[in-house]
Amino acid sequence: MGGFRCVIHGSFSKYFAEIRRAAEIFTAAGIEVLAPQQNELAAQQDGFALFENEIGQDPRFIELLYLNNLKYLGENGFSYFVNPGGYLGKSASYELGIAQITNTRCFFSHKLLDHPAYVHSKSILSPEALAEYITVRGELPPPSVKQNERYIHKLWEDLMVPGSVIAAGAIIEHQPSKSRAEKEVLLVKTHKWGGRYSIVGGKVRRGEKLRDALLREVKEETRLTGEVGAHLCTFDQIKNSGYYQKGIQHVFVDNVVKVKSKRVVLNEEAQDYIWALPSEALTHVDIEPNARTTLELYSQLKP
Repeated sequence: MGGFRCVIHGSFSKYFAEIRRAAEIFTAAGIEVLAPQQNELAAQQDGFALFENEIGQDPRFIELLYLNNLKYLGENGFSYFVNPGGYLGKSASYELGIAQITNTRCFFSHKLLDHPAYVHSKSILSPEALAEYITVRGELPPPSVKQNERYIHKLWEDLMVPGSVIAAGAIIEHQPSKSRAEKEVLLVKTHKWGGRYSIVGGKVRRGEKLRDALLREVKEETRLTGEVGAHLCTFDQIKNSGYYQKGIQHVFVDNVVKVKSKRVVLNEEAQDYIWALPSEALTHVDIEPNARTTLELYSQLKP
């Protein structure tokens, strides 16, 4: 289990014991708790419960420092709201708004009763249940939309989704030991593209360089290591590709990644893979439109 992080929210003055208990449960499960990091409150100031190093500071500064932790959550990060009895409170409500607008996955200990926010099904989980799910499955619980909430979900999604998403893709090439042999490329079959073949790649994380994102995705999805080669293309999402989301500008940046091994170990994102000559793949393999565009450009490269 790697890279799971969380920020815990809630009324410190009312529920700090429950917040601290949630932090202990997550930590024991191998989930890094970015905040709160201190275990004892020291004072009350203008209705805010404070740690010792916060006494006398502007509460707006304290709040923004706390929210700044959301930037470091990463792909497997989440916010967890401790709200016994359904009570979230003013400060935690503000934090929920910031978390949602920055596309942070949010989970709650209890159903929201004092707040009109829309939250997904499967987002109401005790700390124990959430920690167990992550430990057993190695992922966050996926969003689930109730049949009678699809219109509400659509309104929420239109509001909350990011304006643009940057993704790095790789034409992974392998040069056989015989120098004159034609290079092969790796294609992966994935449910995301309806069972068609595509190339390895994924979203660039906040603060991550494109090159680092590309090599990370290759490593995570195939266990292969390599070096970044030629830039192939940068393009917007193809509207009729079958993976189009209205309101989001997907920008793909695709490069060659050269590897020395063909020993692939897939993660859960793909169900099968093939090594193939580019010309044969373009002729005989069912490749999704975005990857086909990139592979066509790759096949035009001079040896």
